[in-house]
Amino acid sequence: MLRLLCTAVLCVIHVFTLINNTDGQEFTEEDMSRYRDKIKSMFYHAYNSYLDNAYPYDELRPLTCDGEDTWGSFSLTLIDALDTLLILGNHTEFQRVATLLQDTVHFDIDVNASVFETNIRVVGGLLSAHLLSKRAGMEVESGWPCTGPLLRMAEDAARKILPAFLTPTGMPYGTVNLLRGVNPTETPVTCTAGVGTFILEFSALSRLTGDPVFENVARKALQSLWKTRSEIGLVGNHIDVISKKWVAQDAGIGAGVDSYFEYLVKGAIMLQDEELLSMFLEYDKAITNYTKFDDWYLWVQMHKGTVSMPVFQSLEAFWPGLQSLIGDLDSALRTFHNYYTVWRQFGGLPEFYSIPQGYTVDKREGYPLRPELIESAMYLYKATGDHIFLQLGRDAIESIEKITRVPCGYASVKDIRDHKLDNRMESFFLAETIKYLYLLFDPDNFLHNSGLEYEVGTGASEDCVFGAGGYIFNTEAHPLDPAALHCCSRKQEERRELQDILLNLSEPQETPSQETDSETEPPLMDSSESIALKPGASRKAPLLSCPMQPFSARLAVMGQVFTDST
Repeated sequence: MLRLLCTAVLCVIHVFTLINNTDGQEFTEEDMSRYRDKIKSMFYHAYNSYLDNAYPYDELRPLTCDGEDTWGSFSLTLIDALDTLLILGNHTEFQRVATLLQDTVHFDIDVNASVFETNIRVVGGLLSAHLLSKRAGMEVESGWPCTGPLLRMAEDAARKILPAFLTPTGMPYGTVNLLRGVNPTETPVTCTAGVGTFILEFSALSRLTGDPVFENVARKALQSLWKTRSEIGLVGNHIDVISKKWVAQDAGIGAGVDSYFEYLVKGAIMLQDEELLSMFLEYDKAITNYTKFDDWYLWVQMHKGTVSMPVFQSLEAFWPGLQSLIGDLDSALRTFHNYYTVWRQFGGLPEFYSIPQGYTVDKREGYPLRPELIESAMYLYKATGDHIFLQLGRDAIESIEKITRVPCGYASVKDIRDHKLDNRMESFFLAETIKYLYLLFDPDNFLHNSGLEYEVGTGASEDCVFGAGGYIFNTEAHPLDPAALHCCSRKQEERRELQDILLNLSEPQETPSQETDSETEPPLMDSSESIALKPGASRKAPLLSCPMQPFSARLAVMGQVFTDST
């Protein structure tokens, strides 16, 4: 096994050298603009094909030019594509679709739905659209972002999956019936990612609505999962949510586990939560010690650390981007180049790639238009400015166009070896793949805001700052504005804490010998009143200020995750 691995590593080193020495294209502003136009064209070919042939079904079947319900009959492609429309600059269509969804989509349906997929695609997509709706030119309700129709839809969808969390461990079932709750015969076995991928959406929902139940159940699930790690610090692939017993004991960073690690890092950033980051860093040590081999990540037995599958899975390609968020750029770059060699070998990433053999794995040869390598390229280009990441974007555009484009959209690749196609276009193609491609070639997009531009709230939210950068993408690439989450807390204890901080910053401190003048003493604020300073008062940054550091510094350079005051 080691001999085969060493052979594969020597091959990668050779290809790595070729990549660095042969292409070397520098992209001009004209090039960047041309690729943005091309990506827009790709989006609208897929999007219009869905509208013309598949709506109101969840997803498009591009070979037969019709549609199918896949994840619950939500018109899912529209929800997933909504924020992409705005990122591409189409305010008019964003407004039309947002209104259409409010009128046509509801969740009181007798459908068995994936708890994981409903959260990342539906709840995440609606939350993102809600937070971007004002930028898109929609008329928002008084009290926005703490209220609004898209927020209510997201809350409704999340409440439909809450029954899945009613287990002895707090870890959720994998499937729930949206009308009847958890089926009594539902299996208690679910994947690790299906337990640990809720903290972004559910915390955002709690902080926007003021209802703590969502964040509480997400945190309880994370804490329960944390307690199940092995003596060498790893977690397996599938767990029984009733007994806490590991059913599949393969440990790695790919399918079934991936977004658990992603949400520990992104949750730490969005919520300024050092405990979540500490959890990830402990996992990162174990992952490096037991699964990493010359910048590949293998699958190992979670208790012994022995290799169980020497394969690279396409879902693992998110890892270099995640590493960039904590400042581990050297490791991220080396691993990215490994993955890029596989892309160039096939024109896409097969679902499984045997590292010793340097080829696809039997029955895992497909490429369903996944975004993960492009996602990592976006983060790494933002962090380094190296045009090799733009080259990956160019290669991805050319591959997708040449291999997967059909008259009715883009088709998943059934076999990356001979480019045989499959009759499916997953909604994540518009939510993630196209979005990350466009953002890679659009460094001036508002999502890359460095903090120089922002919007200040009005009325009850006049101390709130929106759109100042630092957007956090959920695992379906739906961006969440972390600053907005600080505007809507209705917890009385937190409101009193913030009130005390603001008053202490703006009012002189009295000494014990001073007499109090009842006519000049500022009255205590009622719990329902604004906690903002009085008009004209000097504004200083409170200890719990909205995060406003630039995207590049905050998420991609030297691991600057927390503010100095945290």
